Formats: sequence, structure tokens, C-alpha cells
Amino acid sequence: MILLKIILLITFFFILFQDIKERKVYWFLFPIVAIVSGVLFYNDTLPELFVVNVIINLFVVILLLVVVYGYAKFKLKTSPKSVFGLGDALLFLALTLSFSSVSFIVVFVFSLIFSLALHLFIKTKNKSLTVPLAGYMSLFFMLVYISHWTGISTNLYHI
Repeated sequence: MILLKIILLITFFFILFQDIKERKVYWFLFPIVAIVSGVLFYNDTLPELFVVNVIINLFVVILLLVVVYGYAKFKLKTSPKSVFGLGDALLFLALTLSFSSVSFIVVFVFSLIFSLALHLFIKTKNKSLTVPLAGYMSLFFMLVYISHWTGISTNLYHI
């Protein structure tokens, strides 16, 4: 189990590094996040609850992606590709296997807030127009998992 945790942290680190450095992330990192975080969650819950939570999480992410797509297309009148990257969407989908639904929604929303705050702080030093959302979210999820595994936070799989 410790090997899976190390693999997950390393994968999140590579997503963070690549997204900040190149604004591109290797596609195979997202299935690694999905599989490893899914196995960690599955091992800590009942199989029936795992399936129900993943379906709810998937519904929430798909709803969010549809809203972002619609907002970009109809309100901003621009291509959704210029507003939201494929890597961001793939990370969102990969993270649906991570936690129970309530924990997922709370951690997911706070990861978005963390990403915004971090970008606003770093923006003064970096003049790039794009936000490495997948990278910032990966950093946040690394911190969440580390706090969970060290006992700092409560059990995220059962909330």
C-alpha cells in the first residue's frame, strides 16, 4: 500500500511540474491517478459504496464540465479550448475515483479555491495568461493525501 501512495504522490508531482513548466501534461499520468486513487479508496470502503460514490462524483464533474463548456461557448463566445484545457478535464475525471461524494465535493471545491488563490499570488511574478489548473490542483491533492496519511485530517473516505 505504501508503494501506491508513493506512486500517487510522484504522479501528482509530475502533473504539477509539467503543467507549470510546459502547460502540457503527459496523458498517461491521469489514468495512473485514477487507478491508484481508486484502489486506495476501494480498499477503504465497501464495494457498493465505492460504485455509488464514483457515479455521484462523475455526475458532479460532468455537470461542472458542461457548465464550463456552456459558459465559454455562449457567455464568453469563445472556444472552450481557450478557456479550459484537456488536461484539466482529464484530472477532474481521474479524481472522481478518489473520495466519497461529500468529501470529494468539499476537497474539489477547496482545490479550485486554492488554485485561484495560488495563481493570484504567483501572477504578480509570472506574466503568463493561462492558469496551470491541473498542476495547482495536483499540489492541493498531494497536500490533502499527505495530511490524511499522516493523521492530520479526518478520514476522508467515510465522510
